[in-house]
Amino acid sequence: MTSEELLDQLAAHRTLGSAPREELAWLAAHGTVRHIKAGEAISEPGRSLDWLFVVLSGRLSISVNQGAGRRRVMEWRGGDVSGLLPYSRMVNPPGANVAEEPVVLLAIHRDQLTAMIRECHEVTSILVHKMLDRARVFTSTGLQDEKMASLGRLAAGLAHELNNPAAALERSASLLEDRLEDGEKATRILGAARLTDAQLEALDTVRKACLASPSGGVLSPIQQAEREDAIADWLADHGVDPGLAETLADTAVTIDALDRIATSVDGPSLDAVLRWAAAGCAVRGLASEMQEAAMRIAGLVQAVKGFTHMDQATVSEPVDLMMSLTNTVTVLRSKARGKSVAVTVDIAPGLPLVRGFAGELSQIWANLIDNALDAVAQGGRIDVTATCERRQVVVRVVDDGAGIPEDVRARIFEPFFTTKPIGKGTGLGLDIVRRLVIHNDGEIEVESRPGRTEFRVSLPMADDAGGSAK
Repeated sequence: MTSEELLDQLAAHRTLGSAPREELAWLAAHGTVRHIKAGEAISEPGRSLDWLFVVLSGRLSISVNQGAGRRRVMEWRGGDVSGLLPYSRMVNPPGANVAEEPVVLLAIHRDQLTAMIRECHEVTSILVHKMLDRARVFTSTGLQDEKMASLGRLAAGLAHELNNPAAALERSASLLEDRLEDGEKATRILGAARLTDAQLEALDTVRKACLASPSGGVLSPIQQAEREDAIADWLADHGVDPGLAETLADTAVTIDALDRIATSVDGPSLDAVLRWAAAGCAVRGLASEMQEAAMRIAGLVQAVKGFTHMDQATVSEPVDLMMSLTNTVTVLRSKARGKSVAVTVDIAPGLPLVRGFAGELSQIWANLIDNALDAVAQGGRIDVTATCERRQVVVRVVDDGAGIPEDVRARIFEPFFTTKPIGKGTGLGLDIVRRLVIHNDGEIEVESRPGRTEFRVSLPMADDAGGSAK
């Protein structure tokens, strides 16, 4: 391709063609025409981005690995520009820029950009506008990807959290029918026993003992087995079915209480009284377990509803950080449990409301706590605190992980910068956190050393934010 032919192509270029011809001539004189084969990469993640590419013909696309395989996020054709742009802070490309078909482009090395900015004002202006457009596309795509990733983590954690109470409901419901039948049989036997008033009073005593909460806390498996054996021996000694011991052992009934009952009721009547009491205790126990499981499910649904704020408008409003932080920790509990990580939430009494976007604040806490969970070792610890300091509400997320190396600490908020392996992190989480904090009129700071990393988010109190929605 001759110099004149290259200049004609640049003059017809969709992006740069409006620039003065002398500036296009400068580009032609200081660039190199390259022919790229289909499937060849002109830039790859992890490698320094050193070239501005003016695409003359063909088609390029950039794909980013989001952990579930590569996904195409942007495409360039003849008439577009790609690669390093003037004033761009990008050092490493976020993904591989690959030719989808044979491509012809003009490549200009970064060493020429300073001179280009000085000599080609119109070209520089066009390229800066293109850089801003590209940043908006990557930001929008990155935010959507991060939201989808958060949704995936939320769905996985929620499914795990719901599994236990749902299984408990199913188990209790399946047992309830048998226990009701046992209760009906015991009632008929009790009715046939024709108890006296004194015996009925004793019956009421054992019923109250069954309904009372066990004292002494939760017994260990060995202690529970020993208690069940002791009750079984007592039942056998008094001519009562020892099979009732398992049910009675789960109640507050003591051996002394059984001895007092035996002084008023004996023989077949004692068997009828204890059988009826055991059946009633079993039914009530199952009902209590079902109620607890249902309340657990309702609590999880409420936490997710509060975390996502799906019933609230996306406007700036007073936000209760106690609910916001607690809901976030709840939806991430399964991940914490999987690593045996202790997560504490300490909210200062009387903490004032902050003004912000409720859904965005939840996203901030989710990203910070999720990153902390990745950073700590098995059995680690994360402390989340919120206090009022100098007319601001300050939220701290502190973990006892290995810390952030000093040489990367200054870059952690840069887009696409990540210390995680390829496919494990996009480098967007902390960039999104920073932008969301700014959008909520807040500030974010980080301090880190081995064994202690603190992310500190300062937000305006609701009565100091002027009350204006954004």
